[in-house]
Amino acid sequence: MGWVDFHTHAFPDSLAPRAIPLLEEKGGIKAKLDGKISSLLKSMDEAGIEISVVCSIATRPEQFTSILEWSKNIRSPRIIPLPSFHPQDKGVKEKIEIIKKEGFKGIKLHPYYQDFYVDEERMFPIYEKIEEEGLLLVLHTGFDFAFPRERRADPEKILKVCKEFPSLKLITTHLGGWEDWEEVASHLLGKEIYMETSFSLKYLGKEKVKEFLLKHPSDYLLFGTDSPWSDQKEEVEEMLKLELPQEIFRKIMGENALKLLQITP
Repeated sequence: MGWVDFHTHAFPDSLAPRAIPLLEEKGGIKAKLDGKISSLLKSMDEAGIEISVVCSIATRPEQFTSILEWSKNIRSPRIIPLPSFHPQDKGVKEKIEIIKKEGFKGIKLHPYYQDFYVDEERMFPIYEKIEEEGLLLVLHTGFDFAFPRERRADPEKILKVCKEFPSLKLITTHLGGWEDWEEVASHLLGKEIYMETSFSLKYLGKEKVKEFLLKHPSDYLLFGTDSPWSDQKEEVEEMLKLELPQEIFRKIMGENALKLLQITP
């Protein structure tokens, strides 16, 4: 079984040529791919990645249906889509039920693009419903390139949500909180909270990343790249350079993901 990338993005072929340049400009970052599923699959082949989780973000309530339909069209044994809804959607609970009924594994939410703080009371019924349906929640955590540094998704807020919803299968991105890693070390590190690795190696540094990975419960670590914003092959190579114990490396690169996704290797 190849490796699993738990954090990627892609767009419909008709939308990708417009979406990628807009996001590049907003974030001040250059994409490594053109945003199409065909390009992601080629990248996966080059990197030795068997499965990619594709995370969508609904930036308006009315995008739910188009994201859901596209997610249905692209899913395959190698592409696991996580649809999205907007927290301001008046029919959020119904949308969560639809996502579950359609057989998806989980949901992606992003506090900056969707304008919420992760510990807001208005989000609690959403978390409760996701928890009730047994769905995964991949949540952007830490700061974001494209937005002012408001503390929308910092480790203390994440910990509050985890304590309030102990059965919620919450996956924190960017090793618990992008560029807020001192707070991650204080509040999240060592606890049974899922973290994926995207955008940590380059910004936190190899030695610190290795220290984090060895201090955190190995069953709660996942490999992620945030493709197309990082190169999957380069990220795999950087993980190999960490020279982690083989058992921990295998868990991070696929075993934990397969368990979460309920996929038999």
